[in-house]
Amino acid sequence: MEHHASNRWFVLAVLFAARVTMAFQFQAVAALSPVYMTVFGVELSDIGFLIGLYLAPGLVFALPGGAIGRRFGDRRVIAFGMVLMLAGAAIMFAAQSWEGQIAGRLIAGVGGILLNVLMSKVVTDHFAGREIATAMGIFINSWPVGIAAALLILPVVAGAGSLPMALAAVAVATACGLLLFVVGTRGSAAQTPETAASERLLGVRFVAIVIAGGIWGTYNGALAMVFGFGPAMLVERGWSLAAASSTTSVTLWLVAVSVPLGGYLADRLGHRDIVMLAGFVAFGLLLMVAPGAGNVYLVFILLGLCAGLPAGPIMALPSVVLGAGTRAVGMGIFFTLFYAGVVFAPVIAGRLADQSGTASVAFHMGAALLTICFAAVFVFRALPKPSS
Repeated sequence: MEHHASNRWFVLAVLFAARVTMAFQFQAVAALSPVYMTVFGVELSDIGFLIGLYLAPGLVFALPGGAIGRRFGDRRVIAFGMVLMLAGAAIMFAAQSWEGQIAGRLIAGVGGILLNVLMSKVVTDHFAGREIATAMGIFINSWPVGIAAALLILPVVAGAGSLPMALAAVAVATACGLLLFVVGTRGSAAQTPETAASERLLGVRFVAIVIAGGIWGTYNGALAMVFGFGPAMLVERGWSLAAASSTTSVTLWLVAVSVPLGGYLADRLGHRDIVMLAGFVAFGLLLMVAPGAGNVYLVFILLGLCAGLPAGPIMALPSVVLGAGTRAVGMGIFFTLFYAGVVFAPVIAGRLADQSGTASVAFHMGAALLTICFAAVFVFRALPKPSS
């Protein structure tokens, strides 16, 4: 049994590392956005579109993702997802046209969706009823770590070489992730059959999971404003791309600290909502002041310390409404709404930025999204308790 305990932490470490490469691939476009604009002659709204395109397949594939895993086996489908990610990265490296970039991004995105939904399920399979909150906090953090790595590494590679060289780095990272996953999970029990009978998600439960997913999607849309448009907003103020990207990445490293901190505080204090609501308010106010701030470093540091606080408590909302029998369907709905938020927010923000002529509009939009999250928590809590 002792072997099994260490085994599940090892599996978590492997999933973490593999998902870091996915975040690295996702962030490549934003990190290289000025280079993309120069090479392909595109605008900020086009960059926003290419950023969102990686996540767009989630609107279609998040719901059936769990079922596909059940049919063919989680490990096999995750490996297939990473093969798609690698294929997409290879196409983006080889493509000379903007259309080629779009095609590669879309194929890689489909692979990424399979990873997100099924890896979350595998973590749950290994940790359900044990250290699930800790494990999920660590798992979620693979995202900011990968994004921050992309912001630090890719502009430097592109500066020293070229856009294709930076895109080659993405392909190499993805290949390493695939290799690690295949070797690292060999013979692990990443395949537990569904024991709970599937139940219909009806009435209050359905409304509650839609609201919970809506909060998660909207909150992540607000986060996307910082990481998608932070570099552009600072470059507008006369910063170099390298300085703008590294400052934005500081926020990300701090988010990687504040996510587990928020979950820990919520559990310790026993007041999840207070941590969540306070996080929304602080994050929103900082987004409002960031574009005009004199001390940019301070604001971006505070952003990092506050922005991650609500994540843990929000991820705990589904457990309030979903029983074992509704978890597969419910998490599918939850993730579908997550994808809606992260896909549409950057596209709308890119449009607004082009119309107004400034990227700082994206920050104001983020504050508006957090106001919606704040209100939605009260709606969620006002719902009648589902009769179990």
